[in-house]
Amino acid sequence: MRRTMTMRAIAFAVLASSAVLIGGLALSGSPVTVRAAEAPVRAARAQVAAPVRALPPKPAPVDVAAPADGYVVKRVLDVPEPLRHGAYYWDTEGVPEGPIVITVDLVAQTLSIFRAGYEIGTAAVIYGADEKPTPLGVFTITQKDAHHVSNLYGAPMPYMLRLTNDGVSIHGSALMDGKYATHGCVGVPTAFAKLIFGQVKLGDRVIVTSGEMLERGGRITAA
Repeated sequence: MRRTMTMRAIAFAVLASSAVLIGGLALSGSPVTVRAAEAPVRAARAQVAAPVRALPPKPAPVDVAAPADGYVVKRVLDVPEPLRHGAYYWDTEGVPEGPIVITVDLVAQTLSIFRAGYEIGTAAVIYGADEKPTPLGVFTITQKDAHHVSNLYGAPMPYMLRLTNDGVSIHGSALMDGKYATHGCVGVPTAFAKLIFGQVKLGDRVIVTSGEMLERGGRITAA
């Protein structure tokens, strides 16, 4: 992802097992395997020698399968200037069909959509105010509605992609300015929301993080 005014970076999240990521783990490049150090074995003193019993063999380490190739970042869009609210970039030329993953970073205030590991779109976002924060974690798109209107606030939410049962979603917004906030939703330019709407299907993943970054060649393992 990108910091809206100062830097350009790709945001991502890591979800271990079924736990929800809060804060997460910042990585750059390939993941690093961390091995726990073994404690030194000290011989016990004994007055009487005891027979030596053979220990059972240790099980061989099991390699964890690498994520599907579609979850490796193969391309990041060339954005020549800091993202401004209301602006977006989109390019699907030459991009193969494949898994869709959306990442949202609340620190960078950006959303990125990947297809088969290629970033095909990015935009600055507005998000939840302190009293109605946008939740962090990995979510599944459970509903699509191009002409949705909020039943709580009566506000139009065009090209809505529902993330939670209590109404948090990604949707188009006419008020794309950093001084505005939402009731927990992620607002993007309406034209950009329409493009995303045409790409995703029910069950696709959306990863919402706070300050996570991933460079080309890294894995979107939470997907």
